[in-house]
Amino acid sequence: MNEASEKRTGSALLRLWRRLGPGLVTGAADDDPSGIATHSQIGAQFGFGLSWTFLFSFPLMVVIQQVAAEIGSVTGRGIAHNLRRHYSVWLLRGVVTLLLVANIINLGADLGAMGAALDLLIGGPGQVYTLLFGVVCIVLEVWLSYPRYAAILKWATLSLFSYVAVVFVADVPWGAALKSLFVPSIEPTGAYAMAMVAILGTTISPYLFFWQAGQEVEEQHRHHTKPLCVSPKQAGPELARIRIDTIVGMAFSSLVSLAIVFATAATLHAHGITDIETSAQAAEALRPIAGQFAFALFAAGIIGTGLLAVPVLAGSAAYAVSEMFGWAGSLDARPNDARAFYATIAVATLLGAALSLVGLDPVRALYWAAVVNGVLAAPLMAVMMLIVRNPRVMGRLTLSRSMTIWGWAATAVMTAASLAFFILL
Repeated sequence: MNEASEKRTGSALLRLWRRLGPGLVTGAADDDPSGIATHSQIGAQFGFGLSWTFLFSFPLMVVIQQVAAEIGSVTGRGIAHNLRRHYSVWLLRGVVTLLLVANIINLGADLGAMGAALDLLIGGPGQVYTLLFGVVCIVLEVWLSYPRYAAILKWATLSLFSYVAVVFVADVPWGAALKSLFVPSIEPTGAYAMAMVAILGTTISPYLFFWQAGQEVEEQHRHHTKPLCVSPKQAGPELARIRIDTIVGMAFSSLVSLAIVFATAATLHAHGITDIETSAQAAEALRPIAGQFAFALFAAGIIGTGLLAVPVLAGSAAYAVSEMFGWAGSLDARPNDARAFYATIAVATLLGAALSLVGLDPVRALYWAAVVNGVLAAPLMAVMMLIVRNPRVMGRLTLSRSMTIWGWAATAVMTAASLAFFILL
């Protein structure tokens, strides 16, 4: 490759990086420490057998996150705000309450995993580390300006490449691994069905809907642009940006999830270790099999993705609560101008840390978070589909017919997964 073509390639990658934002961060936050634990358990228990589900879930993730992003960019308001304006107040309160419960439990599980991971790496008081991580996340989210904070979150997504690196350290049989993506190996057991539900529950999560919609609104404020329903001439390029951003973000999320499954399948499952309950336990189990370097990468990745996911969990809760009550709420606002918004972030994060500090069982935490997300995800997706097809809300920019078909298909799959979860309890 000559110097001119190298410059063109480099500039193209740089332009793509600049276009990425809410979709990339949302996709990366999907692989939080709780998700890492789930994917580690799936790789350890079933080997490569469930890899195909990530290929299956990818288009579903893309379409529903794009729906969330379009709600924010077209209306200039978040999901909860649109619910308050156009739908029942009881529906709004129920959705926000369930979101808060799920997010706080997830925050506890994620902060606890980060503290345990740092304990594994350097030793020391894991509970103190848990609290410190919570405080650090609050300080960054409250006191940094939105442009700087958004840039930090964007660069933090690179920490997830540690899991891609683990795959290359582990001795993965690539023939079997790649075959598993396209040739399902289905087991007619309750454990297998429950694992499929767990994958969908950790990849299609309600807090990601609220976050991406809220971030699209933040981007409009940052660039001083109008909602697309007010300036429909800008819709073409802006919706194209959202589509690219979302596809890249969800592809990144799926790639990292697959890397975790491949790594744990090739190491833990291959050596008879089939019961993994936490992400920290997965990291520790890798040490004698894949070596110190793989262990350190895996543990460091837990901390990196936690620093990305915790602010997203707390921020999505703050967006929802602020929109429900009509409070001023923006990460671009100064603390004194959005006290209730930032207080929600702080309280949600500290409550999550407190759950971990009082001896929250991480396995039960993940279980109950999955239950609440299972209750909330499918109905919320249905409501979102009604919003994006409603001309009173979206103006002339209602969702296209093809996207509508895909969106309802994703909703149907998530409904079936939620029902299966409760049947298999």
